[in-house]
Amino acid sequence: MHHLRRPEGRIAYDLHGTGDTGTLVICVPGMFDHRSSFRFVAAELARAGHRVAVMDLRGHGDSDATFDRYDSRATAGDVIALVEELGGGRAVIAGNSMGAAAATIAALERPDLVAGVALLGPFLRPAAVSRLTRAALRVLVSGPWTARALTLFYDSLHKGRVPEGHAEQKARIHAMLRPAERRRAVARTIEAPNETIDDAGGLTAPAVVIMGELDPDWKDPRAEADWVASVVRGRVVMVPECGHYAQSQRPDVVVSALEDLIRRAEAVA
Repeated sequence: MHHLRRPEGRIAYDLHGTGDTGTLVICVPGMFDHRSSFRFVAAELARAGHRVAVMDLRGHGDSDATFDRYDSRATAGDVIALVEELGGGRAVIAGNSMGAAAATIAALERPDLVAGVALLGPFLRPAAVSRLTRAALRVLVSGPWTARALTLFYDSLHKGRVPEGHAEQKARIHAMLRPAERRRAVARTIEAPNETIDDAGGLTAPAVVIMGELDPDWKDPRAEADWVASVVRGRVVMVPECGHYAQSQRPDVVVSALEDLIRRAEAVA
């Protein structure tokens, strides 16, 4: 494990692949997730000769919970800083859920550093949530029951295939959420006023949208994937037997899509 030092704290990340010749890939998980959700993808890409850095969000995993902001734009700043930390070359960014919004923002802000974006189960616009649901969510993240409740919710988003090592991953999530300062950080991440990204006209990097066919975050996952693809001018890969976490549920599909994206990014470099 490594740490990226930021003005208000540290971001934890793992680095796979020791060579400096392959494409740098930065993997960004979503809220109340741990960087190990990209464990299979990172290992396969490293075996293919790429360098892969998998980071934790602020307040998640082994990152510090000392930050003032926990929104996707702040995460985009961490992504950009990590690319610079690892040499400043053009990187491919793979982001899941909220991490997909951060990847898109990073690509728009620093096209000189981002060669391609892969958006997995992407939230480029906040989901429509009723007042009752918002109130229930605030209760969910406001007490000692938060760790168990969010771990159960995390589990429920894995419609379709159960990933290898899923029990161990759930244990990591539960342990991550037990300290009070981490529960507060995750609650602030969930409640952060994230913007809608509906105009990515300045995006120059090639993009791919990877969406689980069973993703329960969307009434119509295909329709949401098509909308995101229209924003980033990317292609869509629908993943069978998969909910919200394609990187762990169907790493075979994700690795194939990322390798194609890397080839496209290198072709336009």
